Formats: sequence, structure tokens, C-alpha cells
Amino acid sequence: MNWKLIFQLSIFGLIMAFATISLIPEKIEWAFWLVIFVFCAYTIAKAAPGKFFLHGFLVSMVNCVWITGAHGFFYATYTANHPEMAAMYTGSHPRLMMLVYGPVAGAMFGIILGLFAFVASKIVKNTAAAKA
Repeated sequence: MNWKLIFQLSIFGLIMAFATISLIPEKIEWAFWLVIFVFCAYTIAKAAPGKFFLHGFLVSMVNCVWITGAHGFFYATYTANHPEMAAMYTGSHPRLMMLVYGPVAGAMFGIILGLFAFVASKIVKNTAAAKA
């Protein structure tokens, strides 16, 4: 496992965590994530020493820590700019619900990024394997 690569790619999640608080509306957020996933999948396929799916999955799990933390910490600002998300958390403590749903979403998107990385590994020549 290349933990340095996983952490470096998760910085995109950290950037998106803060960008989605008030800058990027939910309606176009998916386009940013698509570009990030394609770039991450390509980079994983190019630089990871193997276990491409697991690398992609772990990048998304680290992303979920960044995103859940930032959205929870800046909850008032986040929900002011994303009222549909605030409506989703009614009936219980909203930050607690974020802590529950965050890892679930991270795992679901981890499966997607893992599949992207696996497919990219079949297309892209891996430079990490050539160095070994």
C-alpha cells in the first residue's frame, strides 16, 4: 500500500470539503467529483504498487473524514448554503447524523473510485511496477 499516495490524493477531498461549504452548489458538485475521480484513478493506476481498487477505496475513506469533519465543524454555514441537506438531517442531532452518514457515503464513493482505479489500471501503464 502506498499511504503517501492515498494521503496526497485525499487532499482533493479536503479542498472539496471546504469548497462545498459555501462555494460549490450541490447541483454541480458532481462534475467536480467526476474530474477528481478520473484524475485520482489515473494517478493510482500510474503510481500505486498494486491493489488499485483498495487504493481508490481508501482515498475515498480518507476523503470522508475530511468532508464529514469540515461539514460538521461548519455546520451552520454548510446547511445555510445546502438547505436540502439540512432537511435530510431532521429528527435527530444533525451532526451525529453526519457522523453516521459520512462513512456510509465514503464507502459508497470508495467503491466507485475503487472501480475507476481498477479500470484505469487496465488501461494505463504502471510506472511503480516498472521501478520495482
